[in-house]
Amino acid sequence: FGRFFENALLWQSIVMIVTMLIMLNSCTSVRVAAELSTKRRSFTDFDWNYFWLWSRFVDYLQCVLVFTLVAAYVTYLLLDSALFVEMLGFLAVFTEAMLGTPQLYCNYQNKSTEGMSIKMVLMWTSGDTFKTGYFMVTQAPMQFWICGLLQVCVDIAILSQVYYYSRYPQKPASHTTHTTSAKAL
Repeated sequence: FGRFFENALLWQSIVMIVTMLIMLNSCTSVRVAAELSTKRRSFTDFDWNYFWLWSRFVDYLQCVLVFTLVAAYVTYLLLDSALFVEMLGFLAVFTEAMLGTPQLYCNYQNKSTEGMSIKMVLMWTSGDTFKTGYFMVTQAPMQFWICGLLQVCVDIAILSQVYYYSRYPQKPASHTTHTTSAKAL
């Protein structure tokens, strides 16, 4: 609202949001089906220990809706502030650039990238590289291509992890053995 940008970026954002919501719905369905606990968690519990660990997809939609409404209201109030508009734009682009860091950290903690394919990470990296190149060629504002380069660096780090952990698997954590094994039964 404060600074106009290309319609292609708007459409990309819409497609990404819809895709993420579809994936979130699938993940919620799978997780709830696998849960043994009868205690269901919801957004309206307001329990920070279970934030974003709710049992129903509707709770995620409620949270996203509340966030969107609050953000829209604050944006409406501060729309005349160039500093706010620039900060909001930077935070949006920076948040997208950092989407891969939880995966990077999880891989590091687990010392494994089991389940990740090099082809998939190469597709991420190539998409982010083309997007960053597009920002540079079209002379998009500086925060777009800086955050794009950051995103490509995170992708390369994840790609390096996939390569490294597939070539040099880490020693698995030792498991305690039980006196009665499943084979003996």
